[in-house]
Amino acid sequence: MWAHRSWVGDVFAATTAAGSELGAYAEILNTVEGNTTFYALPQPATVAKWAGLVGPDFRFCLKVPRTITHDRRLRHAAVELAEFIERFAPIHHLMGPTMIQLPASFGAHDLDVLDGFLAALPTDLQWAVEVRDRAFFVGGSAERPLDDLLRSHRANRVILDSRALFAGPNNTPAERDAWERKPRLPVRPTATASSPVVRFIGQTDTEANPEFWQPWATKMASWCSDGLTPYFFMHTPDNHHSPRLARRFHDAVATESDVVEALGPLVAPDRLFTDQAELQ
Repeated sequence: MWAHRSWVGDVFAATTAAGSELGAYAEILNTVEGNTTFYALPQPATVAKWAGLVGPDFRFCLKVPRTITHDRRLRHAAVELAEFIERFAPIHHLMGPTMIQLPASFGAHDLDVLDGFLAALPTDLQWAVEVRDRAFFVGGSAERPLDDLLRSHRANRVILDSRALFAGPNNTPAERDAWERKPRLPVRPTATASSPVVRFIGQTDTEANPEFWQPWATKMASWCSDGLTPYFFMHTPDNHHSPRLARRFHDAVATESDVVEALGPLVAPDRLFTDQAELQ
């Protein structure tokens, strides 16, 4: 997301108007997980507007609609897929891996369907697959064929890490909702293509997360040193502190890496303006 209104007056300027949050977001972070496209496609004019609100290095990582992944289960969805790809033509040059999030019922017996679906995708875009059948997370007869299939199509594997979430409290409405909805699966830090995607689900308590993300900082630094371009998305139950945590994580990666530069603490725009005025 980029339009979390609790960020206005915190990491966004207090004057940020509803509908213009993407521009403010792109000033402090360089990629976004577009979860809303899982439920509905934006209007063409909206997509064109997005292209003008971000810089050339910003990347959108959108989700393929659930009508394709869950309702049709990747079958007989050529029309819907073509519409999805065409709708985002104005930002194709700004797109990172597009995520194909599959239901938990999509298992090893469906790999031939996934194979055909990936073979039909345009190769000028990047793709990433998120599976949720537990059989894909324990090695053996399901996971190895999946990883081999993804490698053959140069498709990335989406890695969901919810360990921090489930190690934390379950007290607030947001925490209870996250506990109910988020998958609790083993973590497989596997890169099957050039841009592995990690979705980290942390705790509300900001200081509880670094011990869980530190191994990822080391892994991300290693992937960058190997010439990969990984993507890391930071979530918490209420997402209020997610931008600040994302910046902290980036700096943790920089500490481990000789190719990643630190960004430093995130200063709210209004506070930065006040500080500058005080110096004059």
